[in-house]
Amino acid sequence: MSLHPRIPDPAAWGIVDGYHDNRGDWVAARPEVVRQVLEAMGADAETPPPAPVRCIRPGSDAGVEAPSEVVTEAGAVLPAVRALPADLPLGYHTLRRLADGAETRLIVTPGRCHLPEELRAWGWAVQLYSVRSRRSWGIGDLRDLRELARWSRRDLGAGALLLNPLHASLPTPPQEASPYFPSSRRYRNPLYIRIEDVPGADRSDPELRRLAAAGRRLNRERAIDRDRVLDLKLNALEGIFAGFAGSPRFDRYRAREGSGLEDYAAFCAIAERRRSPWQAWPAAVRRPQAPAVGRHRRSRRARFHQWLQWLLDLQLEAAGREIGLISDLAIGCRADGADAWQWQGQFAGGISVGAPPDPFNTAGQDWGLPPFDPWRLRAAAYEPFIQTLRAAFRHGAGLRLDHAMGLFRLFWIPAGTGPSEGVYVRYPHSDLLDILALESVRAGGYVVGEDLGTVEN
Repeated sequence: MSLHPRIPDPAAWGIVDGYHDNRGDWVAARPEVVRQVLEAMGADAETPPPAPVRCIRPGSDAGVEAPSEVVTEAGAVLPAVRALPADLPLGYHTLRRLADGAETRLIVTPGRCHLPEELRAWGWAVQLYSVRSRRSWGIGDLRDLRELARWSRRDLGAGALLLNPLHASLPTPPQEASPYFPSSRRYRNPLYIRIEDVPGADRSDPELRRLAAAGRRLNRERAIDRDRVLDLKLNALEGIFAGFAGSPRFDRYRAREGSGLEDYAAFCAIAERRRSPWQAWPAAVRRPQAPAVGRHRRSRRARFHQWLQWLLDLQLEAAGREIGLISDLAIGCRADGADAWQWQGQFAGGISVGAPPDPFNTAGQDWGLPPFDPWRLRAAAYEPFIQTLRAAFRHGAGLRLDHAMGLFRLFWIPAGTGPSEGVYVRYPHSDLLDILALESVRAGGYVVGEDLGTVEN
């Protein structure tokens, strides 16, 4: 056995040695940049570790290397001596080797996304924050969406509404204006809550009436003042939550969301208190698994943030009953946000994604979003990707993938360099597409891919 580690092979780790730009010229990857990318991946071997995931089609007669058993998603245990059971249902199962208990995530996927029989329809592309009605509080909300959806379907014959991403921003001001720079892609922005539709809201309450009047005065302003909207809505929501004693429906929502919602709510509670990027938080709360985070997870403030997400879920569900909603999934999340905090081990540190120079952006683009490390994501059995997709499909007829080519490769830009020096990194696209197909079929939602960007021949 060699005492010296083997030198990482950039190609094996998915790093492309160059690319053809939009003019067809070859742009070679700089060795120093390649080295930085390998370091960000933690590449310490010639090739990435073996995949703990296996994707198959229904009815597959694929063999197994050693006597094993399959634990299905429903909990059934099936023998797999020489081959996998041929009747495995769609879903996420576990292949367990009997000799040593080694496990592989077994994903049975349809191999293609859901496609409804009646697909032809027309619809609007809606930037919800700008869809303000007379009853809005300075920003378009989910009741405005519901009314627009009803009018579009009933009076105009529309079949779909394509939404901007409704992803959650950081819970503190200043509020991010771009929906493509979110704190979390799994959870939604409380700015979109219609206060008067919240269970327990008393429209005759003087304080609520005062806040509503102030909110409606914001409609007269041409620009959207997100910070002022956040202040007004949080004041109103905190007042309503003070009288919230719980409900079975809220409990069911929390049970369905599980630890992901608990972690997200804890992040929001800590972020409100700290008012700084999580990378600067004390070590005791810098990771979701830290014992001190448990106290925040059980706090009244964390429960408040869980309640906000439940309200958003209820109101989005009501809008989705009016028309087929097409949600929009941003290509990434911000480095100081909730998703990056919850899944620290799966993101590449010191890297942001973007696009190389082209005639429209001659200096290239740096979007400031950290990428998933393809191999750490695979080592996590793609769980962050699965959870993100599942949330994005919820209450929608379809899903638009921002920069869909990111399933195949992303342009990585190490800190201290610029877009003209970035390199492309390949992703295990076959697995990602199989997971996308499974989540699409389970949700009954079709998929739309944005095709902008430098695309390989």
